[in-house]
Amino acid sequence: MAWTIRIPKRVAKQVVRLPRIVTEAVAELVAELENDGPVRRAWPNYGKIAGKPDCHHCHVRKGRPTYVVVWRVIEAETLEVLYVGTHEGADYGRIC
Repeated sequence: MAWTIRIPKRVAKQVVRLPRIVTEAVAELVAELENDGPVRRAWPNYGKIAGKPDCHHCHVRKGRPTYVVVWRVIEAETLEVLYVGTHEGADYGRIC
């Protein structure tokens, strides 16, 4: 069953500014989200965001800086990517 992935323009602009290797990892993650849904336990540091039901995140590139993707389930079989960028710039309380 395929999931619909929404990527707002603001997030798409964030992705364009990232290094190519990170952009490729984000594309791979989005493809997995589309095919298999929001739970991606095989990705590094995957987890639900505490206190925010239906919000998830994982690391797409480790090192300095570490890059993360944050997404949430917004309705049945529909996900929205909320943030793509550095871990240091991610304010999970504000994002979800």
